[in-house]
Amino acid sequence: MSTSIQTAGLVVVRDNKLLLAYSKNKNAWYLPGGKVDAGETSLQSLQREVWEELTLQIEEAELSYYGHITAPAYGENVNLIMEQDCYLYDLNKAIEPGNEIGAVQFFDSESYAHEPAQVPGVLELFKRLKTDGLLV
Repeated sequence: MSTSIQTAGLVVVRDNKLLLAYSKNKNAWYLPGGKVDAGETSLQSLQREVWEELTLQIEEAELSYYGHITAPAYGENVNLIMEQDCYLYDLNKAIEPGNEIGAVQFFDSESYAHEPAQVPGVLELFKRLKTDGLLV
C-alpha cells in the first residue's frame, strides 16, 4: 500500500531552461518548494518554502497554477508518492540559496539528464513542460 506526501513546487522557465534548487539533504536538484504542512494550502506552503529556500517573497497574485505532478518520492520508501501542485512564476529578482539549498541553477532536460541523481518528479515536469510548449 502506498502513501503520499503533499508538496508544492515553483516552476520558473527562462531561456528554455527550468530553475532547480540543489537540496543538501537529498544531494539532488529539485523544484524550489516543499512539503505542505497541516493547515496550509499548497499556495501558502509554496510561499513559505520559497522564502526559506531562496529568501524570495512571492505574492499570491504573482503565481499561476500550472498543474499537478504525481511521481515516486525521490530518496524515500518505494511506497511513498509525491503529489505536487506546481505554480508558474516569472522570476525577475535576485535569489539567494537558504540553509537547506546548496545552489540554484537553470537546466534543460539534456543537462539535467547528466546529473547523478534523477528526481522522478522533475523528469515528469520536464516532459509536461515540453508537451505544453513551455520548453523545446
